[in-house]
This record gives sequence, structure tokens and C-alpha cells, in this order.
Amino acid sequence: MQLRSKVGFLFILTMFVFNVFGQTNTVAHESEKRLKNVKQLTFGGENAEAYFSFDGKKLIFQSKRDGNGCDRMYTMNIDGSDIKQVSNGKGRVTCGYYLRGDKKIVYASTHAASSECPIPPDRSQGYVWPVYPTYEIYTANADGTKIKALTKNNAYDAEATLSPDGKTIVFTSTRDGDLDIYTMDINGKNVKRLTDELGYNGGAFFSPDGKQIVYRAYYPKTEAEIARYKELLAKDMIEPAVFEIWVMNADGSNKRQVTDLNSASFAPFFTPDGKGIIFSTDHFDVQTPGQRRQPNFDLAVINVDGSGLERITFNETFDGFPMFSPDGKKLVFASNRNAANRGDTNLFIADWVY
Repeated sequence: MQLRSKVGFLFILTMFVFNVFGQTNTVAHESEKRLKNVKQLTFGGENAEAYFSFDGKKLIFQSKRDGNGCDRMYTMNIDGSDIKQVSNGKGRVTCGYYLRGDKKIVYASTHAASSECPIPPDRSQGYVWPVYPTYEIYTANADGTKIKALTKNNAYDAEATLSPDGKTIVFTSTRDGDLDIYTMDINGKNVKRLTDELGYNGGAFFSPDGKQIVYRAYYPKTEAEIARYKELLAKDMIEPAVFEIWVMNADGSNKRQVTDLNSASFAPFFTPDGKGIIFSTDHFDVQTPGQRRQPNFDLAVINVDGSGLERITFNETFDGFPMFSPDGKKLVFASNRNAANRGDTNLFIADWVY
């Protein structure tokens, strides 16, 4: 009886830990055959959107940590060492990226409007994302000094990434009344709109050869969907329930849908050969009827023509924001796995197995 009681207690304790933290205490799973030598880089807080420098030696990422009320921008070495805050500590930041040469960075921030964190979205509207019109895009030295504004308007300007040749920034903006993708020179000039269909277009990245752009999109179709989308956008919010992955030429031509999963698929990034796309999706999540929990997001790879969908991660909560290193040997991503506290999202790096 004593042995059975001890086993029962351990079982209850294990289930308590699983239910509280939403996952097993591990950084890697046996089914993740594409990932080898998975290493955790951050330990605590909300860390996301880690992107490699052009030389592959550093990462820039956003993090809500150390008691900060919202995200700040940081850099670190790819082994997790030498973490430094590079934003000015005012407002909220998002979507950092290195400029070619790695001496400068680009990111979006709300600091010009207020030094305080912007008010979070109204959750009575459901699960929504904020689209703060106070976000402007800035460049700065890699250490955060000499901040320079590239945009200045009463519109959402964010989600900026760079072309491989270092000449063009692609970003999302509401400057024309909808959420569309634009390009501009690295000095903020020669702005060009690439999308114009009603709906959300964002999270854009160039292909390795710079000839294509991958992005996530949601296009409302029914009258109810259109009304809901417009209602939320007027309140500077969107509802990220269904996103599909799309690809277009770098000039905005030849748009084509890659996924047709009717799921929340986002954070797409080209594979090193330019023939595939890695992204995050809740497509593989199976909800038990009557069950109430956050959806499970995993990484997946798909060919640019929409064939060959392959699941990459098998963590029980969230995996997202994948990016390959410039040499194609490593993958960095954000995950809730191995969280010390409920709600922690950390950054991980792994060798990619071809």
C-alpha cells in the first residue's frame, strides 16, 4: 500500500506539473527528427522573433523581461551569451532585424508617441492582436545608439525585414487604410505598395535570392467576415483565427496561395534552397470537444507549390517564429517548451537535419 501510495502521489504530481506548465520538461522531443542538438538560449519571460545577423553570429529579438511592462529589443550571441538591450526602454517594440553588414538594426517602436507601454487590446472582443498606429519603423546602430525614424505617420508601420542584398526593407502598414505589405529603401524612401486586397497581409520575408516574398494573409469573404474585420481594424485590432501562407514576386506580381489549411498559419520563412517554406501553424492541433485551452502551434515545412507538408515540432504548446541561419545549418525558434513558469516563451537553437 505504501508503494502504491507513493506511485499515486508521483502520478498526481506529474499531472499537476503538466497541467500547470502545459508541457513536459524537455527541450527536445523524439519525433523531431529534423532538429538535432536543441539548445535553450533564454530562461524566463516572453522572448520571441529571434532573427540572425547576416554573419550568423548574433541574434536580435524582442523580450518582455526584468519587470518591463512590454517588449524591449535585445541582441545576443547565438550561444545565448552577451544579452544586451538595444532599444531605448520607452514604449513598446517589435520585429527587430539586422541590416546588411550587421552594424545597424531596424525595428518598430511606439516610443515617439509615449514613453509608456501602449494599452493592451480589449479582450472582450475575443482573442485579438493589437495593431498600434503609434508604431513607427526606426534604424539604429547595432548597440542601439543613433535612432533614426524611417516612417512618421498616424498608421501602423511594423514587421520590417530586409532583402538579401541589403537594399530593400519590406514591411506592413495601415497607411492606406488596410493592412498591406510595402517595400522601401533602407533610408525610408521610394515606398511601394505590394498588396491591395481587403484583409491582413504581413510577416513578410524575402527569399534567399531576393526574387520572392513570403507572407501570411487573411482575406474576409462573407459579409459577416468583412464587417468583423473592418470593425476590429477601426479599433486597431485584428483577429488571428485563420491565416494562410502566400508568396509573390518581389515587385508584388504573381501572388499565389501556398497553404490551404483553414488554420492560423503564420511566421513563414524560406528554406535555404528557396524551394520550401517553414512556418508555424495550429493545423495539427486536435481539440477535444468541450475542451478549453490555448491552441497548440507547431512548426511545419511545405514546398512553395503547396505540396509536401511536413510537421517539424511535436511540443504540446507553442512553437513559432522559425528562421534559418545564413549558412542554412541552424534553426532558431521560440517555444513554450521547458518553461520554468507558466506563460514563459523562450528561444531555442538547433542543428537542421536535411
